[in-house]
Amino acid sequence: MQVFEKYKIKDMELENRIVMPPMCMYSSDNEGEIKDFHRIHYNARALGGTGLIIQEATAVEPRGRISYRDLGIWDDYHIDGQKRLVESLKKYGSKVGIQLAHAGRKCGIRDEDVIAPSAIAFSGDYVSPRAMGKEDIKEVVNAFKLGAKRALEAGYDLIEIHGAHGYLIHEFLSPLSNKRDDEYGGTLENRVRFLKEIAGEVKSVWPEEKPLILRVSASDYADGGIDIDEMIKIIELVKSDFDMIHVSSGGLVLTDMKVYPGYQVSFAEKIRQLCNIPTIAVGLIKEIDHVEDILNNNRADLVALGRELLRNPQWVLNEKYKTGKKYSYPDQYFRAYR
Repeated sequence: MQVFEKYKIKDMELENRIVMPPMCMYSSDNEGEIKDFHRIHYNARALGGTGLIIQEATAVEPRGRISYRDLGIWDDYHIDGQKRLVESLKKYGSKVGIQLAHAGRKCGIRDEDVIAPSAIAFSGDYVSPRAMGKEDIKEVVNAFKLGAKRALEAGYDLIEIHGAHGYLIHEFLSPLSNKRDDEYGGTLENRVRFLKEIAGEVKSVWPEEKPLILRVSASDYADGGIDIDEMIKIIELVKSDFDMIHVSSGGLVLTDMKVYPGYQVSFAEKIRQLCNIPTIAVGLIKEIDHVEDILNNNRADLVALGRELLRNPQWVLNEKYKTGKKYSYPDQYFRAYR
């Protein structure tokens, strides 16, 4: 089955095509450090055979957190805990990525300096952000660079830049949240500039042989916002900076989304075909036949299981067992063959 085949991108070879996507656990503290929960949570999925584990949104600066319990990578003191986590996950065969993130106007910490491309609140439940000046932009771009440098020291195999779900980079990309009249607003090329600058600085410290990928929301599901056709244009402008696109949708504004198993797969398929770049499909996928359909029909290169891996940390091992073939289990689980 293709789901259990190896997959190589740059110098990273995965044991299978299953990805655990970033999912915020809100289980750190105000210092943003790795806790026992994270070690148990992520190691359970590594033991369960997940090919690639991408760590939850990890803030590149304190004002970039979604909550005060987010993980952080804004200081050197974060490196040690993350390094120990990465080393333990790799022992069980998983490759490990980190999602570098900045919440922008969706920062839920009211005493933080909440920033955004324009002074437009996400909703009435959030504070009105301060429109970023040029120095703010330089500071955030540099924060992503320093976060990438720390991620390299911690031993991550992959970096994912979070450009989706209504957070800061997405806020710059969408005309619904970006009303600037300078070189960072207005035209599509201007709205993409912030992301291009981040990618450039991250690449200056991240090795060429290690994958750098981008998470996007392919549609804002709102009039005047990004749709799949505009996202295709965005990807065309940035694809030289990235090795793969992780395709999600929504999150920028409050709107009704019709969700069902695989509801975002068509976006991943279209980006893969029209932009000629590998993609990760995600979105309420849980059945192995569905995963096989996506892979065998070249709709995406990898498949991310979010909620399903929360329910079933050993999804990969369990599905291998059902095939009747003897795949490699952790040595401690040898009785599971019987």
